[in-house]
Amino acid sequence: MVEDEETSRETLRNYINKYCENVEIIDECSNIKEGKKAIEEMAPDLVFLDVEMPFGNAFDLLEQLEVINFETVFVTAYSQYALKALNYSASYYILKPIDIDELESSIKKVRENIEMKNEDDFTLQTKVLLENFKHSQNKDKKVVLPVLDGFEVVQVNDIIRCVANDNFTDFHLLDGSKKVICRTLKFYDDVLNDSGFIRVHRSHLINVQYVKSYKKGKGGVVIMSDDSHVDVSASKKQNLLNYFS
Repeated sequence: MVEDEETSRETLRNYINKYCENVEIIDECSNIKEGKKAIEEMAPDLVFLDVEMPFGNAFDLLEQLEVINFETVFVTAYSQYALKALNYSASYYILKPIDIDELESSIKKVRENIEMKNEDDFTLQTKVLLENFKHSQNKDKKVVLPVLDGFEVVQVNDIIRCVANDNFTDFHLLDGSKKVICRTLKFYDDVLNDSGFIRVHRSHLINVQYVKSYKKGKGGVVIMSDDSHVDVSASKKQNLLNYFS
């Protein structure tokens, strides 16, 4: 974030940490000189910008950057800059004092913008690669996971489970790592449905080879090899039981 008032930085920091899941503040700057240096060195996905600051304003900062490859949310006490912010392709414009609902809406809008960019960057070449992997033998099958700077290729057999996270999907892998991918669980349900994966809940897609046990209930609970407990919805329970019968 780039904000000259310490109290405003503290307020925004506290709100983000409390209300904005999966948003990490990587630096805080008090003027546009610091902001320019931080942006060029750290390549953030999102920058919160005050307008009036020492050594120039937010628009001066944006004009000094050779490339703007991040989302921008203006946070200011001045409503008269809204149109200019729009001309600079701002994702959102928040007036001080910060309203929590507005902050959450800004993050939602930023995530939608990033998802659209990732969709554009998921090129035909990558889609062809995905199709080739889908027709591989199960033991060699891979899946393409789009990330901000390209894509990663992961062995399907290394995926224990996938969890819906708003418009994102959390991939939990065999080595204990987690990858947050900017695509919906529905997309990966379609990709992995012929590779030993079952949708056991609207928020959970599991690799059946890593199921350790099942506990009865209205829908029940599946215990996975990583000791995670995955809820099974009542409507999808029979699907799961049929697989193991």
